[in-house]
Amino acid sequence: MDLIDRRLLNLMQKDASRTNADLAEEVGLSPSSCLRRIRRLRSTGIIDRIAAILNPTKAGRGLKAIVMVELERHGENHMNRFLNLAAAEPAVVQAYGVSGETDVVLMLRLADMEEFDVLRERLFKDETNVTRYYTKFVMRTAKDTTEMPL
Repeated sequence: MDLIDRRLLNLMQKDASRTNADLAEEVGLSPSSCLRRIRRLRSTGIIDRIAAILNPTKAGRGLKAIVMVELERHGENHMNRFLNLAAAEPAVVQAYGVSGETDVVLMLRLADMEEFDVLRERLFKDETNVTRYYTKFVMRTAKDTTEMPL
């Protein structure tokens, strides 16, 4: 990956809806050369996917919660079982197995507290191997981005 690839990726991270011609002009390439580079970045997996980023409030998902989960039983199988259960929930937008006192961290996007209550019943009952969980509701967001520095 060279400097032009990095510039293309930074531009696409900010706005992937830009036309190939716009991107090519911005990085000083012909449109055909630019398109070849973007196709290569996709085929090699550097570009994982291209998606629309929604405004959570306007999409009816204005409530954001962070949940730290402690599992009763540990080990790869127990961790994967819970992570798969969590990943199947539409309101779970990110799910991580982590190190430290907490075993799993979940990021939720919810319509309201009622939705959280229903989700809580499904994810944190006895049969799910959860011994304890802590929920933090986000009051302010200082930074929320999908961009990665290159």
